Amino acid sequence: MIPVILSGGSGSRLWPLSRQAFPKQFLPLLSEDSMFQQTLARLPKDDVEAPVVVANDEHRFLVKEQLDAIGQTPETILLEPFGRNTAPAVAMAAVQIARKDPASIMLVLPADHEISQTRPFHDAIKKGLQVAKDGALVLFGTTPTRPETGYGYISAAGREDEPDGPRPVRKFIEKPDEATARQLLDEGGYYWNSGMFMFRADAYLRELKRHSRDIYDTVLLASRSLENDLGFTRIPPEIFEHCPDDSIDYAVMEKTSRATLVPLDAGWSDVGAWSSLWDISEKDDQFNAVFGEACLQDSSGCLIHAPEKLVAMVGVEDLVVVDTKDALMVAPRDRVQDIKKVVQRLKAQNRPEAHTHREVFRPWGSYDSIDNGNRFQVKRITVKPGEKLSLQKHHHRAEHWIIVRGTAEVSRDDETFLLSENESTYIPIGAVHRLYNPGKIPLELIEVQSGAYLGEDDIERLDDRYGRAGQAETDEVIPVMDVRIS
Repeated sequence: MIPVILSGGSGSRLWPLSRQAFPKQFLPLLSEDSMFQQTLARLPKDDVEAPVVVANDEHRFLVKEQLDAIGQTPETILLEPFGRNTAPAVAMAAVQIARKDPASIMLVLPADHEISQTRPFHDAIKKGLQVAKDGALVLFGTTPTRPETGYGYISAAGREDEPDGPRPVRKFIEKPDEATARQLLDEGGYYWNSGMFMFRADAYLRELKRHSRDIYDTVLLASRSLENDLGFTRIPPEIFEHCPDDSIDYAVMEKTSRATLVPLDAGWSDVGAWSSLWDISEKDDQFNAVFGEACLQDSSGCLIHAPEKLVAMVGVEDLVVVDTKDALMVAPRDRVQDIKKVVQRLKAQNRPEAHTHREVFRPWGSYDSIDNGNRFQVKRITVKPGEKLSLQKHHHRAEHWIIVRGTAEVSRDDETFLLSENESTYIPIGAVHRLYNPGKIPLELIEVQSGAYLGEDDIERLDDRYGRAGQAETDEVIPVMDVRIS
């Protein structure tokens, strides 16, 4: 069985904690590990091969760093130049898997789900495996506990001989309004669509070809021109942009006669909104869930996420309060689905808060923009041991570096020198420079930028170990063979 981890996402539903450049799957919401890492950690230990990860190109270094942190080596990391929904993403993975063995079983898992009970999850996988080997397209459905309007519903034929066993899917119901959701809950026999699937690689491609030929043809064409880049496999954008944007449900599962549901009762949640996080979080006697510090007086049913600031609340009910370094969000708990509308407005206004946090992570470390004004900006920069920034220069700004912790090796035009704690240097406009951490502890420094333009695009990279200075020397086109599905 080969896990296929879908790690896309726009980062809008858990804003402001989640952002486009740092979506929720990479956040440690309920433990020290991120949801992406937890998805990998809860996989069965036996008869499971290295995973295939499908991710956005923008998140490639986040994926690599979080895989390295848990000692996980993937079979491949497929990079989408832009999102085209789940049907093409899974198809790209299926083609790669089918080249080695068309009968390989794929376990498709979104990277941003919470499953609190691992053993029932493994039991459901075993049941799905039995029918997936015979060509069934398995989806996992969980019994609804409330009239949820944010999930799709599935009706499946019952089996008296095996109440928790696989059963044929009867129909799909898209996200209903509240009245319809209550009716489905009252009738019984319906399941929430978890978005997790299992099938043979050739079975999925065969049904995709039959029901969504445009996706199948475009994916197959794109698979002939994959590029290997620094351990990632890039999907060609000039081909992938023509692929229809469609989900597995629309493209295949709602049309195929092979759809089979396996019940899953394992404490599943897609953590699709702040209200979902409240549902699955530990709460105090007044049903408040607190991440950080809070002083709550006569307040109940609230979710507070403020790890760096004390939040005091008096006489309020059912509120969500989320505080980050650059944004504060307050909403009634039953209105948090509308946060995506706020994000859309921020994007329309070109606000950086819609895309990035104040602290931005890079493959070499991170930087935090702690102050800015007319013609100046101050950043706190952290460089991981052994890492170095690109060899670069700026056309509109100068920089002053002050070492706070660790040792820095600085290259500036024709000279290279070391700086220790409490020492500083100056990088003039136009100087070719590079920062390197030769030590064994993180390098921390304060950077003061000054000049007429301070945007991040005022960087001319001359050399970069992460391939950002242009096409990497190790890039090569991977010759591939077509996967023939009759």
